[in-house]
Amino acid sequence: MIFSRRDTSAKKPARDSIGALYDKHAPWLLAVCLRYTGNREDAEDVLHDGFMKIIRSIETYTEKQTGSLEGWMRRIMVNTALNYIRDHKKDPLLATLEPVPEIVGEDDDHDDFGGWDLTKDQLMEMVCELPAGYRTVFNLYVMEDYSHKEISELLGISENTSKSQLSKARNFLRKRLLEYQKVINYAKAESNR
Repeated sequence: MIFSRRDTSAKKPARDSIGALYDKHAPWLLAVCLRYTGNREDAEDVLHDGFMKIIRSIETYTEKQTGSLEGWMRRIMVNTALNYIRDHKKDPLLATLEPVPEIVGEDDDHDDFGGWDLTKDQLMEMVCELPAGYRTVFNLYVMEDYSHKEISELLGISENTSKSQLSKARNFLRKRLLEYQKVINYAKAESNR
């Protein structure tokens, strides 16, 4: 246990422990928040809110019941980000989502983004450019490993809509990757002149 509420002499170590926990995990938790919000300012708000939830409930955390500390904190951040998006957008969370009458085939469910020479920051930037609905479904499916059924239940959309949004997100990213490749090829051609 990191700190005890009953022991008032533990207040300073508790602050130190909380500070150490924050310092260790805030950078990667901020990245999780950024993937959902699309901008640093909102991501920092989500990080703050999520970390407050972590601090308030850290005494209830047990590895046997909830898995690794990092996984537990990640779930808190993802849920906090989803709540933040719902609460702070003028339009509903998935305003860009439209029901899809046809069934999106499972063959759309493959990843063909290998082989690109991108930094983590460049990839993060591309994910942040996705419209909110695409970005949310993409993150839940690709980064958090949720199924379309779980996403549909979590977001209150149909499984087909989830599949459609994932397909649109991948198409958006494919287009951005092709644009990126054209810029790289042009730069290489210019440097060879």
